Amino acid sequence: MEHLLENKFMVKLQDFGQKLGQNKFLSALQGTMMSLMGIIMVGAIFQILSSVGSENMLNLFSTKSKIYSILYLPYQFTMNSLSLWVVAILAYNYAKNLKMKSPIMSAVDALVSFLLVSGTLITTKEGITGIDMTYLGAQGMFIGFAVVFIVVHIEKYCADKNIRIKMPDVVPPFLQDGFASIIPLLFSVIFFLSVSTIVSAATGGAYNVCSGFMKILGIPLNALVSVPGMFILGIFAALLWTLGIHGTMILIPIIFPLLIQAIASNAALHQAGKPLVFHPAMLFGAIAIAGGTGNTLPLVLMGLRSKSEQIRAVSKIALVPGWFNINEPVTFGMPIMYNPILAIPYVLNIPVVMFFTYLGYKFGFLQPAWIPILALLPMGFSSYLTTLRWQNAIWDYLMLIPSAIVWYPFFKIYERQLVAKEKAAALEEAKYE
Repeated sequence: MEHLLENKFMVKLQDFGQKLGQNKFLSALQGTMMSLMGIIMVGAIFQILSSVGSENMLNLFSTKSKIYSILYLPYQFTMNSLSLWVVAILAYNYAKNLKMKSPIMSAVDALVSFLLVSGTLITTKEGITGIDMTYLGAQGMFIGFAVVFIVVHIEKYCADKNIRIKMPDVVPPFLQDGFASIIPLLFSVIFFLSVSTIVSAATGGAYNVCSGFMKILGIPLNALVSVPGMFILGIFAALLWTLGIHGTMILIPIIFPLLIQAIASNAALHQAGKPLVFHPAMLFGAIAIAGGTGNTLPLVLMGLRSKSEQIRAVSKIALVPGWFNINEPVTFGMPIMYNPILAIPYVLNIPVVMFFTYLGYKFGFLQPAWIPILALLPMGFSSYLTTLRWQNAIWDYLMLIPSAIVWYPFFKIYERQLVAKEKAAALEEAKYE
């Protein structure tokens, strides 16, 4: 194993990862993802509580009840509003990396601009106006990255060229910063409002910038519904995730109708006493069978005994959510996005686990689903409830093995890097004690 970690490819991969981490935007992005742990973890806790207490598990309350609505509310304003927090923190970190004078104003300006292109206003029959939150969650994250990059560079250009409303030196700094941000924010608002208006007008109001971007990504994917196509879709979803695009959510509108149709068809066959039929869409679950997209639970389990304090801390937090296939804590906490050392096994895991799952169906160990269960449940629960077969339930846990084999060498490389950084930081800190 040591020889594997020292080969040319692995060494170059480590060097590439370190160089990538020195990029000011990407380093700000990685720092942002790590800063989101509180938001992600609190959202995951309430997501689990609302799911476990509902009729899907303990049946303490209905998903239509007031209790469920109250328990689910923190999730709505944490993980389901994730892009808002990403935009704010990323803009602050990126402006800080660029030595901007007032990074907090960059965060505010980026949020305003992001809402212009993602927060579509909707009006109910009762005349109540609200914001459509569809693209305020993870689905709008990639557009959020682009907004931050543009807004911060508009502000940097204005700062470099001294394009601002100047105030006397006796004016408090916060007020100076507020006035200095007016012109850059005006430029950003005009730009993004123009883009949003053009997209809306060109599509007859059917799309905004975020939904239009998702639609374009989805066009070439609709044809990939065969077994080889599912492998391509799974890899593509993982690649998008590593770039900060919610690849799973892009696939769901394509795969979900096919999956429901396949389950309904099998339900009719089961009722008639006929053999159930495997459909390629049933491989979709293999992209997240062991801990969420990228099958990240083995990474978490290995991380519990890691020599790196950072990896251990993230793994402890991510363990229980990972069992429920909620992997945002580990995806953002390690992080996996824009981290080539962990991005490679994250992507590679999906075709490997999908291949074994396909063999499980082909040789009859796994039974195709015939009961529709659409709930957040721990590993194995949903697989059992959709088939009523113990073989399907234990399959989720069996897939930890090939998944762990894929993760292990890359985990050791990343662990070695972080241990070296932590030792260097400890030595530096000891100098000043």
